[in-house]
Amino acid sequence: MSLYWPFLFADYYRLLEYLTAGVAVIILVSCIDDLFIDAVFYLRAIKRRFTVERVYKRLTPDQLLGRPEQHIAIMVPAWLESDVIAAMIEGMVSTLDYRNYTVFVGTYRNDQATINEVERMRRRYRQLVRVEVPHDGPTCKADCLNWVVQAIFAHEEKYNITFAGTILHDSEDVLHPLELRFFNYLLPRIDLIQIPVNSLERDWHDLVAGVYMDEFAEWHGKDIVVREALSGMVPSAGVGTCFSHKALLTLSAENENEPFNTQTLTEDYDIGVRLSEHGMRSILARFPVDYQVKRKTWFGFGPEKEMTIRMALCVQEYFPNTFRTSYRQKARWSLGICFQGWAYFGWYGSLVDRYFLLRDRKSMVTVFVTILAYILALQYILFQFGFLIGILPGSYPPLLSIDGWLGIVLLLNTVALCLRVVQRFYFTSRAFGWEHGLIAIPRMIVANVVNFMAMSRAWKQYINHLITGNRLVWDKTMHDFPTGEGLVERQTKLGELLVSWHAINASQLETSLEMQKARRVPIGRILLDEGWLEEDVLAEAVAFQSSLDLISVTEDEVLAARDRFKPDFCFEYRVLAIVEDDSDRLALVSSFPLSPEALSAISERLGYEPLQFIARDREIAGGLRLLAATARKGELSKRDIMKSNIPLLGEILVENGVISNEALQSALSGYHPERDGLIGAYLVSRDVVFKDAVESALKEQQARMEAVREKQEGNSDAEEMLQEERS
Repeated sequence: MSLYWPFLFADYYRLLEYLTAGVAVIILVSCIDDLFIDAVFYLRAIKRRFTVERVYKRLTPDQLLGRPEQHIAIMVPAWLESDVIAAMIEGMVSTLDYRNYTVFVGTYRNDQATINEVERMRRRYRQLVRVEVPHDGPTCKADCLNWVVQAIFAHEEKYNITFAGTILHDSEDVLHPLELRFFNYLLPRIDLIQIPVNSLERDWHDLVAGVYMDEFAEWHGKDIVVREALSGMVPSAGVGTCFSHKALLTLSAENENEPFNTQTLTEDYDIGVRLSEHGMRSILARFPVDYQVKRKTWFGFGPEKEMTIRMALCVQEYFPNTFRTSYRQKARWSLGICFQGWAYFGWYGSLVDRYFLLRDRKSMVTVFVTILAYILALQYILFQFGFLIGILPGSYPPLLSIDGWLGIVLLLNTVALCLRVVQRFYFTSRAFGWEHGLIAIPRMIVANVVNFMAMSRAWKQYINHLITGNRLVWDKTMHDFPTGEGLVERQTKLGELLVSWHAINASQLETSLEMQKARRVPIGRILLDEGWLEEDVLAEAVAFQSSLDLISVTEDEVLAARDRFKPDFCFEYRVLAIVEDDSDRLALVSSFPLSPEALSAISERLGYEPLQFIARDREIAGGLRLLAATARKGELSKRDIMKSNIPLLGEILVENGVISNEALQSALSGYHPERDGLIGAYLVSRDVVFKDAVESALKEQQARMEAVREKQEGNSDAEEMLQEERS
C-alpha cells in the first residue's frame, strides 16, 4: 500500500485542481450577475440625482397628514403567537397616527392560547376583529389569510364601508406612526405598495440575527429597487405590503375568493407577478423619516447614545437569533421561492422577468458551491502548511496556479469578493452604524453557512414531498417582540388612555371631565352612565394602566372568603376579598387599584400585603350585594344577586345627588354588615342622609329588583314552554 499512496495522493491533488477550476467559474458567473445589479443601482442613483430629485420636491409629513383618512384594514395571521400577539397589538394601536382602521387577526380553532390573547385584546380595542379559521392548524399562511380576507369582505358589507387598502403584517412587526398615513396617501393609485423591511438592531455579538440586519439592508436598499426599475414588478415581502381594494378583488376573483395561493409556503412571492399580469402597478415605496434610537458604540464597550437616524419608513422586527431557527425559517423561504415557485409558475414573462427568476433560483446551486469553495480553501491552507513544515513532498506544483485562464478567473473573483464586502459594509453601515458595518464582513461567512443548511433542508423536504406526497405545511418560527421603555407607554390618565384606544373620542373625554368636577365620581363611572363606554373596555383599560390582571369573580369565591376571614373592609374600600389559590391568604379585587393609603391600612389589618386584581364594576357591586344580603325563600338567588345590574343603595343615593361619593365612602369606613345591619339604617343613624331619601332610594332599588325578577320569571316560563313543545 505504501507504494500506491503517492499516486492516490497525486490523483486527489489533481481532482482538487479540477474542482477548484469548476467552482471558480461558477462563482465568477454569479458575481457577474451581482455586479450587474450593482451597476444598474448606482447608475440609476446618479441619473435620478441630476434629474428627478431636482425637478420634484420630496413628499413631506404635512402632505400625509393633510390627506383625508380612508378606511384601511390590517390583517395579521397568527399560529402559536400567544407570546407576542398581545404586545404587537398594543404596540400597533399606541403607535399608529391614524384612526380609521380595523385590525383582523386570524387564529386557528386548535390554538386556544392565541385565541385567548386575541380575545383579551379584542375586549380592549374596538377596532380589533378576531377571525377563526374553521379547521385545525397549521395549514399554511395563505389559508389563514384567505379566511381573514373573507372576514374583511363580510365586514365591508355589514357596515357598508369599503377598505381602500388592506395591509399584511406579522405578529412580530413593529410599525412606524406614519405607516398608514403613507399608504393612505398612495391609495388607490397604486395596487401593491411595499415598504422596506428591516431587522431591529441586535448586539454586535448576535451573529445569526445580525445576518438579517445585513441582508435586508442590502436587499431592500438595492436589489428590490433595481428589480422594480428593470421589470416594473415588486414581489411582496409578506409584511408591510398594502393591497388596494381593486387588487384584492382581482386576486380573489382568480380562484374562488381565495386571493392567496395555498399551494406555496411563500404566498407573498407570486402576488406581484399575478397583479402584473393584470396590468396593475406595484412599487417599493421609500419615504425618508426620522427614527429615535439608542445605540451602543464601539461594539458595546462604549457609552450608549441616543441619536436620530434618517432612513426609509419601514417595518421592523426581530428575526431568529439561533442557528436552527434561522435555517428552518430560511428553508421555508427557499421552498416557496425556488421549488414551489418553479413548479407553480415555471419560466414566464419577458427576458427581464426570466432573468430575475433565474437570480431568485440560482441559490439552489450557488449555496453549495460557496461551501465547497470554503472546503477547497481550507484544504489549500492545509496543503501549504504541510509543504511548509515538510510533511508533504515539495515536488508537487502549486495547487492554485495564477498562470493561464484560471489565474485570471481567480483574480476576477478576488476583485468581485472585495466589491461584495464593500457593498455589504456600505448598506449595513448606512442603517446600523460603522460598527455593524465591520461586523457584517465576518457575518457574510455565517450567512453562507446558514443559507447552506436552509437550502439543504429545502431540498430534503421537497424531495420527500415529491416521493411521499405529504403536503408542506406552515413551519412555525418562534418570534421575539421588543419590550421596554418607549414601545408601549402606559399613560397616566385613564381618559387619555381610552382616547388612544379609540374607545371614546376627545369631546366625550372633555365633557366627562367637566361632569366629574360637579359629580365627584370616577371618570369611568361617568363614561359608563352616559353610555359612551362599555364596562368590559373600561375594565381592560384599568387593568392595562395599573399592570394588574383582569379576572372574573364568582359568588362561591366571595362567600368562601367571607366564611373564612370575615373581611370587614370590603364596604369601606369597595373591594371584594377572595382566597388565593395556592395559599391561605386573601387577595383583593376592585374595579380600580387601591390607593397606597387604603392598601397600607388593609395590609396592617391583615398582617401582609395582599395581591390585587381588577374586575368589572358590576361584579364588584354584585359581590357587595351578596355580602350584604341574605338569600331568603322567594328572594333572588345568590347567583342572581351577583349577576344582576341592581345598584347598591349607596350607589342610588349618589346617583340621585343625595350624597357625594367621597362622603359615602367616608361614612362607610366603619360599617360592618353583621354588626350594623342594613346600610340605609346605618347611614340615617349616623345623620349622613335623611330617612326620606333612604326610603326613596330603597323603593327605586326594589323596583329595579322586581324588574329583574319578572324578566327572570319570563325567561323561565319561556323555557318551560319550549321544553313542552320539544316533548
